[in-house]
Amino acid sequence: MIDYGEVVSMSAVMDVADVDVLAGWVDRKQAAATKARNRRSRAPAGGIRFAFYGRISTEDFQDRESSRRWQQDCATDLIAGHGSIVAEFFDVGCSRRWAWADRPYAGALLAAVENPDRGFDAIVVGEYERAFYGDQLLQMAPLLRQHGVQLWLPELGGPVDAENPTHQAVITLLGYQSKREVLRARFRTTVAMQAQAREQGRHLGRRPPYGYRLVDAGPHPNRAHARWGRRLHRLEPDLATAPHVKWIFVQRLAGRSVASIARMLNEKGVPCPSRVDRERNPHRSGEAWTLRTVAAILANPRYTGRQVWNRQRTDRDPAEAVDDQQRYTEVHRWNQAQDWVISKKVVHPPLVGEEDFVAAQAINAVPTPEDGSKRTYLLVGLIRCQLCGRLMDSHWVHRRPGYRCRHGHTSATTSDRDRLKNIYVREDIAIASVAAQLGHTSRDPWDIAAYLRAHGITIMCGVGTVTLEVSKVAPVHDPVAVVPRQRLTAITPPKRVHQA
Repeated sequence: MIDYGEVVSMSAVMDVADVDVLAGWVDRKQAAATKARNRRSRAPAGGIRFAFYGRISTEDFQDRESSRRWQQDCATDLIAGHGSIVAEFFDVGCSRRWAWADRPYAGALLAAVENPDRGFDAIVVGEYERAFYGDQLLQMAPLLRQHGVQLWLPELGGPVDAENPTHQAVITLLGYQSKREVLRARFRTTVAMQAQAREQGRHLGRRPPYGYRLVDAGPHPNRAHARWGRRLHRLEPDLATAPHVKWIFVQRLAGRSVASIARMLNEKGVPCPSRVDRERNPHRSGEAWTLRTVAAILANPRYTGRQVWNRQRTDRDPAEAVDDQQRYTEVHRWNQAQDWVISKKVVHPPLVGEEDFVAAQAINAVPTPEDGSKRTYLLVGLIRCQLCGRLMDSHWVHRRPGYRCRHGHTSATTSDRDRLKNIYVREDIAIASVAAQLGHTSRDPWDIAAYLRAHGITIMCGVGTVTLEVSKVAPVHDPVAVVPRQRLTAITPPKRVHQA
């Protein structure tokens, strides 16, 4: 009689061994399939030598090896019987929107294409959308054609023929599809992050603001992300820096200027944010508080305990083209307040009350004329220091407009006895000197300022000297200072200005 209990127990004991046997069988089958695929792809003598290119966007949440394998398998199946892969270029952590010249391995592949001793005859990819975005391929085509390098795509079943109308249509369609996929993913991600920030007050990444630290808030609610080890985080006041943030708001509400607050922090020896967190701020000096640093703290609504998202955006500005490929640079810019996403409730301990935060935004420590008149500076952006090359600051002195240069010194730091003395120049004296050098019969300040802007002429001021210099960049037109064109007709520059 069979003892089923004994059979079950024996089966349980053998589970581990059976798994090992089965895993070994799977490994042998996979090895055999790979060997067969390699035999199919091995070309006869004189076969095409291929360079394989692949890419993944991130390494944290994608399996690099499996992604590389399936892309290479698709490429190997495509070239079976035609040649073999002799070189591999695989980018990790690169967006498909990046031009090839901006990707490390794609850039190296382009450089190899131009080398007569490159060692390969063609390029093969496993999927169009992993390699190209938009019209990148169309931009690359002339370079590949010039050096006699073919490009093989699975979507076309072989090499690309740039002169074939059908191929051109397919490539154009694939480019639009690639763009659509990116835009669709971006839209879904943006909408989801807006809801998470507004409804849940979730911290969505980036470094914590000065005065806070990140603490663990439990496992990620998305099961897939939780399996990858991702966890939620929230903000908690930092015992070392939170009191300084509170002090900054108290001083501002008392009517102190941003410069005086920064100077007091430096005089007290309070470490600035970039010194406190050097790991997240390697691009900053960490030397001292600046006006911009204090102003950024005063303008950050996260100190009210609300979560705020989308204060900044990343734009891709066109840069200089390389190898006929349009390149872009990523630039961070501030969004308008109406575009910010603010949580509906307080989600972390506040360092300033909401009413006090709003009141701090309305404080203006800049002195204004008692009579309420508007001060006008005609030479803004036109007058530079001859000693250090900086643009001189507008400065109202003795009831008239003037300009000064402090050679990089600001009110946020104490004065250094060894630094150069400030340079001051009155606007009326500068304009009179310019008019004399230009030989103008008319000394109308508005006419002279407008003429300088229209012709890209800069005023260089030193200690008791005023000279003119023709700028090498395009003229800057200030709509505040530009006057009607008919007022400029009477101004005739001397020949030496043109010769300059």
